Amino acid sequence: MICVIATIELNEGRREEFLAIFRELVPKVLAEEGCLEYAPMVDVPTELPGQPPADDNVVTVVEKWSSVEALERHLMAPHMGEFRRQTEPLRRGVTLRALTSEV
Repeated sequence: MICVIATIELNEGRREEFLAIFRELVPKVLAEEGCLEYAPMVDVPTELPGQPPADDNVVTVVEKWSSVEALERHLMAPHMGEFRRQTEPLRRGVTLRALTSEV
């Protein structure tokens, strides 16, 4: 299993607009072969040690895939290209981190 943590940095004040578009994407991604989980998350303010302050301009996507190949197919899916095009004016940057529990 592959777990992906995608951190999407948004332009100031654009989170709700971004999430509205993202919510339309979720069912399409969940229908992809090999997708086990795909969910947007936002920061929760806490007093936990080590947690940075909550950032209203970040969306973190938690994903689980059956394989690297399934993840690669996902990234090339037409609906992902359309999503990237639609949200480009809302985003400042994206970082991906692919992980496995197979250690």
